[in-house]
Amino acid sequence: MKKTVLFGAIAAVGLTAGMATAGTLEDVLANGELACGVSTGSPGFSFPDKDGRWQGFDVGYCRALAGAVLGDGDAIKFVPLSSKTRFAALSSGEIDVLSRNTTWTFSRDVDLKQTFVGVDYYDGQGFMVKVDLGVESVLDLDGATICIQTGTTTELNLADYFRTNGMSYEPVPIEGNAEAQQQYLAGACDAYTTDRSALAGTRMSFENPADHMLLPEIISKEPLGPLVAHGDDNWADIAMWTLNALITAEELGITQANVLEMAKGTNNPEINRMLGSEGSLGAMLGLSSDWAVNAILAGGNYGEIFSNNIGENSPIGLSRGVNALWTDGGLIYSPPFR
Repeated sequence: MKKTVLFGAIAAVGLTAGMATAGTLEDVLANGELACGVSTGSPGFSFPDKDGRWQGFDVGYCRALAGAVLGDGDAIKFVPLSSKTRFAALSSGEIDVLSRNTTWTFSRDVDLKQTFVGVDYYDGQGFMVKVDLGVESVLDLDGATICIQTGTTTELNLADYFRTNGMSYEPVPIEGNAEAQQQYLAGACDAYTTDRSALAGTRMSFENPADHMLLPEIISKEPLGPLVAHGDDNWADIAMWTLNALITAEELGITQANVLEMAKGTNNPEINRMLGSEGSLGAMLGLSSDWAVNAILAGGNYGEIFSNNIGENSPIGLSRGVNALWTDGGLIYSPPFR
């Protein structure tokens, strides 16, 4: 009897929790737009251009997800969020997905109850200094003042690294990248530390980038990727497989320019399944058969989004490195569409 009552109580709690978080797909469809959380401004990753249109690598994923779900990569409400407000906005339902240079960690996944749906950029924490400071290594920064965003993994990594190496530093807390730039350029800190990719973008936005340098050390693993709130498995599946579709599209040679033609059918069964000319993968997600086609149309495959926003031919100038496809010796890899 007691076991039955206990089981029933647990089931009721589980059902209540599920009811509280279910319906994300239905809500997005009803709203006619995807609420996507982005940074308050990070060159190359998420920023409004001179016309107020959001651009960047993280924004590219948002547009792909909106394309997959709504058939329109512009059906998005972008919500700029600081490092402190991003998780609360996701947990409260203010946003449907967070695509904002966020590191996948144990505590964020388990304790904060967020669901990371994949890694779209493998990064690491670095340091930027002015060339005339005369340092060549992070180990030369003992006693330095360092600008750092509060409420981030970089704050903890910095403390760990300096403690491990028997060094001291004076933190200069800042709220976001824009404030960090101002403080760093004004001389309020000797160095600025954050994800190395963000430092590269910040450096290129300076009037004289050559006056600044990135130190060689990378002191952490920072697997970045989009995330959704716990409790809605179907929505997490949609968010995850949209990212996987972008990755697989690059691997299989599907581009923004040729996706409509390839969607008519090819000799490759995986392409046909993903693009909807065979099988019913879209229906399994609760989406139309052309969901992946619409995701790719929104901004291209993974490689195109990378190249157009942060790649070597962009102002940011990042090489693919470990973010190359697995077939090219990198870490970017998707499970099969079957």
